[in-house]
Amino acid sequence: MKKRQRLLTGSVLAACAAMFFACGGSSKTEPIPFTPPDQLGPYAVGHTVDMVIDASRAGRQLLVDIWYPALPDDAVEFTTYPLQGDTGITSEIAYRDAKPDPAHEWPMLIFSHGFGGINTQSLPLMEYAASRGFVVVSPEHTGNTNSDQSSTDPGGDRAPDVSAVIDFMHARCTNTEDPFHSLVNTERVGVMGHSYGGFTATSIATGFRDQAADPRVVAIMPIAAANREITDEELTRLTIPALFLCGTLDRLLAQQERSLALASSDTLFGVSVLGATHTHFANICQIGDWLISIGLTKDAWASIGASALTGPYEATCEPPALDIEIALRAQNFYAGAFFGRYLLEQTAYDEYLTEEYALANEPGVIFFSNQ
Repeated sequence: MKKRQRLLTGSVLAACAAMFFACGGSSKTEPIPFTPPDQLGPYAVGHTVDMVIDASRAGRQLLVDIWYPALPDDAVEFTTYPLQGDTGITSEIAYRDAKPDPAHEWPMLIFSHGFGGINTQSLPLMEYAASRGFVVVSPEHTGNTNSDQSSTDPGGDRAPDVSAVIDFMHARCTNTEDPFHSLVNTERVGVMGHSYGGFTATSIATGFRDQAADPRVVAIMPIAAANREITDEELTRLTIPALFLCGTLDRLLAQQERSLALASSDTLFGVSVLGATHTHFANICQIGDWLISIGLTKDAWASIGASALTGPYEATCEPPALDIEIALRAQNFYAGAFFGRYLLEQTAYDEYLTEEYALANEPGVIFFSNQ
């Protein structure tokens, strides 16, 4: 996979701002077509890898994976997400370095991974969102990943990382030589994340410590959010649309309830998936099953540094645990409906975001709305 580096200096950003085309002010006004949220979208999916270099924080580097609507091309191979060296999970949907579809200025989503995790932890969600017309960028939060836990302040790094990713995609979007030129709306951004990534999604919207909320973020979806570090006062500053999702067997459900109770937004949703645990909202079974398929059974995971996978895999992927596909489907369904409504601004998604719809059609969830 190709990796490109761009230094986000003040002069580069100033030059971008001076260009005629500002990402978020596109003349491409044809709407992205409505697709029911229980379906993949109509677009082919591309996947690529890049590197954000944040000059404002001493050149902090963030590896990012990017999924996006792409032009169909039979000559392009499916992408592989590395797990062991150059081998890993080969996608059945996303094509490696496919050319972005120029049909629209696509809305942008950022996904934040869990504490000490990997940025490809939620592949089904990333590919689903891209197929529905979103450019999805998932950074590895340097210093708080599976392979690098050197950060002394991971919470303080998270929201600035999100802002750096938005800056980076804005620079790409306004660069006339870039494949993403004019194709990403960086003025209205959605953020989602799992566990500590749910904290990231919340903190970028509320402000955290002395960090201000990023006004370009207009909707968030925290998933099993680890929001303990966010104060009550900070949570009251959550004023944008938010959908919180968690499992009923997750101890962090209390943090979801706290966040919903304190937020000031007049557009709040809560989804609790019956029988789901904390790790039902990541592709943990996909990773564990792949390791087993190449001959690395559970008793060998410690030898490759994957011992932390064993407990969650047994609790999430083996009987009597809830079938993970039920939880992943709910996650995708509500992400599609929520961001379809509050980033695409399509009111056709309203009917899916009601208690009445959930009672009639989604018996596996408890649904809350303050609407």
